[in-house]
This record gives sequence, C-alpha cells and structure tokens, in this order.
Amino acid sequence: MTTAARVARIKPSPSSAAAQRVRELTAQGHRILDLTVGEPDFDTPDHVKAAAIAAVERGETKYTPVNGTPELRAAIRAKLGHRHGLHYPDEEITVGGGAKQVIFLALMATVDHGDEVVIPAPYWVSYPDMVLANDGTPVIVDCPESDRFKLTPARLEAAITPRTRWLVLNSPGNPTGAAYSAEELRALAGVLLTHPQVHVLTDEIYDEIWYEPESVPTLAAVEPRLRDRVFLTNGVSKTYAMTGWRIGYGAGPRELVGAINKLQSQMSSCPSSISQAAAVAALTGPQDFVATTVATYRGRRDRVAKLLADVPGLSVTAPSGGFYLFVNCGGLLGKRTPAGDVLRTDEEFARYLLESERVAVIHGAAYGTPGYFRVSFATSTAVLDEACEAIARACARLS
Repeated sequence: MTTAARVARIKPSPSSAAAQRVRELTAQGHRILDLTVGEPDFDTPDHVKAAAIAAVERGETKYTPVNGTPELRAAIRAKLGHRHGLHYPDEEITVGGGAKQVIFLALMATVDHGDEVVIPAPYWVSYPDMVLANDGTPVIVDCPESDRFKLTPARLEAAITPRTRWLVLNSPGNPTGAAYSAEELRALAGVLLTHPQVHVLTDEIYDEIWYEPESVPTLAAVEPRLRDRVFLTNGVSKTYAMTGWRIGYGAGPRELVGAINKLQSQMSSCPSSISQAAAVAALTGPQDFVATTVATYRGRRDRVAKLLADVPGLSVTAPSGGFYLFVNCGGLLGKRTPAGDVLRTDEEFARYLLESERVAVIHGAAYGTPGYFRVSFATSTAVLDEACEAIARACARLS
C-alpha cells in the first residue's frame, strides 16, 4: 500500500510522541517524572458525569444533528454571549469531536494548494501539520520572548501576502501561556482590516484557565468589524477536565460552518451523543470547579516558576493562562554532560533530562522555538517538586 503525499508531508505530534515514550519507559519498569501531559490532572466534575449517565439511561444513544444537539448549541450560544457579548445564531455554530477536529475541518474547508496560513511561533505543535495536510503553506512568524512570545502588528504586516488565507491566534497559548490584551488585539486588527482576504482562526481552548485580574478578551468582540472574518474555536476539554469526552465547537461565518458540517457529515456523522449531554451540563451547570482548579494551577505555576528560575542557566516568563511553563534553557546549550556529550540543542537537553533524571519534558523546537523546553504543571505538587529538584541536579552537573 502506498500512502498519499499528504501523509508524507506531516509528522506525528511531538507531544503525542513524548507521551508515548513515557508510557514505554513506564512499561519497562522505570519511574518517570512526567511533565509532558497536556491535560488536566483533575477528574471530570461529578455533575457532568451524572448528566452523561442520565443521558444513557434516557436512551440518548442515537445519531444527533451533524452540528450538535439543539441543547448543546444553545449552551454554547449562552456561553459566548455571557462571556464575550457575542451572539451567534444556530447556523453559525458547529460542534465536533474536540476543538482539534473543528480546527482541522475549518482548514480543510477553506485552504487550497498554495494558500498561506500565518502561524506565530511558539505554536501548538499541530498547526503547521494541519495546514500541510490540507495542501496549504504554513508561514511561521517568530515571536521572541522579548515580545512575551506575542505577534506584533509589524511582524503580522510583513508576513501577509496575496496568498494569505488565515492567521491563527492561540490565546492563551500553548506552550507559553501568553495571551493578548484588548489593546494588543486592536493593534493586530488594524493590520487585518487593511487585508480583507485574511481570516482569523482563534483557538481559545485555555481561555478559562486564566490568572490575570482582567478577563481574557477575544478578537471578534474587541473589533466587531472583523466578526464575519473570525472563526472562534473552543471546547470543554481543558476547562472542565474533559479531554477524553472529545467535544469542541466553533462559531463564525455561516458559509464556513456549513462547509464544516458538510465535511463532518461524511467523516463522523456527528459527535458522541453522550459526550454532548455531558458538555451541556459542564457549560450550564455549577462553575465552582473552574475557580477551584484555576486556583490550584496558579499556586503550582508560581511554585514551579520560582524553583526553575532559581536554577543557574534557566529562565522563566510566567504564563497568564494555561498550565504550561516555557523555560529558556539557552544558557545551558553548548555545555557538556558528565559523560562528555555536548548539549547542542534543546532536544538533546530534553533527552539528557530524561536519561539522567527520568524527567520528561518537550523540547522547544517542537513548538517552532529552539532553546526552550515546555513543562506542564498539570500534575501533583509532589511530582513537580521532585521533578524541579531533579532538573536542578541535572543542570548542576553540566560543565
């Protein structure tokens, strides 16, 4: 069997590969301090699980509409209206098997051969490969730590060409936790308004895991003139610890939503009926779970940021949201391990941590930004403390 060219164009997800390596080492009997995890370490709230069980008992186990049940679409509409003051009719909302699927289908529905998609780096590992899989060209724009890993208007202007179809904005972002202020979004909008062919895909999956006093803004609300060019994506995975339930959603132009629904009708027919019932309960039920988990994440963030910032050769920019730290290890590249090996890249540094101290992290080049590594603090304080101590030991042995 010969596979299609699109398969050769893409690579497996580095985060999935790292998680698989951890599973392999664990199966071999090694105890791994796993800081690669990209999902909450909390259980799904009880009232959400109860709603799923009740749906099963009511016999809600059949196909649903392609774009989700009326109840879930109503819950999404209410959520977007309450949170951002954005109002979408039914035909502008789609529901899929996770935000990842919704994003992929949006690109599949709109990107033709040679179309360009602007992706700020650091980026979530899947964006470039999703573009490549759909015959597009990812245009990577470096956003340095000196700009707090955020896209500037000047860099956006320089990246746009007549072939630009999309800009991807992930805020708060994976792997950095960086998020755009309303003022920063208005500045980017000023550029976008002069390029009417460019649409914006906003990935807001971490928007409620948020540590700043002001609420996290969204582009379509900040600049209403762009509303019909923005496709907002989100889901229940991160906020409500529902990664395995696989429910994501998108809101935007009805022509795009209709195209996504057409594609999904031929791919998966509809999302899981039981998961949709659970998602309704998550979006409309008690929200104290969110506040409690965010407070826990904030404490972990502050603790881990301090521990790693105290390690000579490492530096940390504290995230505004999400549950990751993007740690600068550039000061340690070029140093030698006790075995005499020179650590020339962040990938070699990450491998050194795994082999010497059994600490698993993901190297920064996987996110388009060499010289860093990503740490997830979606794990227990005990594991985080032990892992930070092990990282400090490993760094101290370099010469």
